[in-house]
Amino acid sequence: MSFDPATLVYDDQGLIPAIAQDHKSGAVLMMAWMNAEAVSKTLNTGRVTYWSRSRQSFWIKGETSGHTQELIDFRLDCDRDCLLLQVKQIGPACHTGRDVCFFTAVRDEVEIEL
Repeated sequence: MSFDPATLVYDDQGLIPAIAQDHKSGAVLMMAWMNAEAVSKTLNTGRVTYWSRSRQSFWIKGETSGHTQELIDFRLDCDRDCLLLQVKQIGPACHTGRDVCFFTAVRDEVEIEL
């Protein structure tokens, strides 16, 4: 059965959350948004392409920073309303320069930077 990005469940802005995960370690790297065209671009090129809500434009991960994401596996959740992108990450995933975007924990109601 061939895949059609239009079969995904998008929000009212035409977006779907996409979680990037390191394909070897399993670490959750980041979360960003995709629309149907970003999904198609990612699948067609193997270079992960997201939709920037603030800039209202596409961004290919690493296009300016060099910290690229090569698509290894593309997965849908059971409700088809969230994506899991297993990627080969080159360089840090976070725009702050950290390896992952999830570096703040809340423990005993206190924020702790990991």
